[in-house]
Amino acid sequence: MTWHQTIVVGNLGGDPELRYLQSGQAVCNFSVAVSERWRDRQSGEQRERTTWYRVAAWGPLGETCNQYLSRGRQVMVTGNVSARGYINNNGEAAASLDLNARDVRFLGQRGDSDGDQGGGWSGGGQRGGGGQQRQRRDDRASNYPDSPASVDDIPF
Repeated sequence: MTWHQTIVVGNLGGDPELRYLQSGQAVCNFSVAVSERWRDRQSGEQRERTTWYRVAAWGPLGETCNQYLSRGRQVMVTGNVSARGYINNNGEAAASLDLNARDVRFLGQRGDSDGDQGGGWSGGGQRGGGGQQRQRRDDRASNYPDSPASVDDIPF
């Protein structure tokens, strides 16, 4: 058995885009920027590097992401990443990091200084039952149907 998982924490680079395939399946696409900051040992200057991930969230997870996410919002995305090479507009070789989301947690709102005001909500698919009470999800809870914390996936 093999297992491949990537966890990315960063900010949305733009508003999400939701579309539906001919089969009726929803897919939401958005980009997440992950920035690293460090001080250069030789020059003492502050350095920064940003890595961009193109995220695809499918089905009810994608519909929830489209509803609650917006540019600048901090998220944690868990899923499988793949690299794809292409030739950019300048004719140079470039690569894209594509992340197929299994779980999306809404961490903070745009402009939050510490970025973790949201408290770990999961953007997983909604479960039926119109009279269910809204319930905060435990950060340790998984997005599996058997998890007691997955009673309601509405992220507030």
